[in-house]
Amino acid sequence: QVQFVESGGGLVQPGGSLRLSCTTSGFVFGTTALKWYRQAPGKEREFVARIDETGRRKNYADSVRGRFIMSRDSAKKMTFLQMNDLKPEDTAMYYCTADRYPTWGQGTQVTVDS
Repeated sequence: QVQFVESGGGLVQPGGSLRLSCTTSGFVFGTTALKWYRQAPGKEREFVARIDETGRRKNYADSVRGRFIMSRDSAKKMTFLQMNDLKPEDTAMYYCTADRYPTWGQGTQVTVDS
């Protein structure tokens, strides 16, 4: 079945960086765009970034544009989210998913705190 397994979260100080990874399985990797979402405590899940099937077109939420970079590796069937200049408001559980297979994994927690 379709699965997404996120990893790479942790505790980081403001201004720091983290690289999230998402391992996918259960579908043909190259046939769908991929997305990252996040959900902070008490808030709705929100869109963070999207990368198309080719990896050439990327979209970002205004709140992360210029700081986060999304990529994908077809050989490994993985997607990544490089997060730089992290802010306390980036604290959330982060999830990856696919346009064609909108299911959710367990997520990975990112906490930005001094």
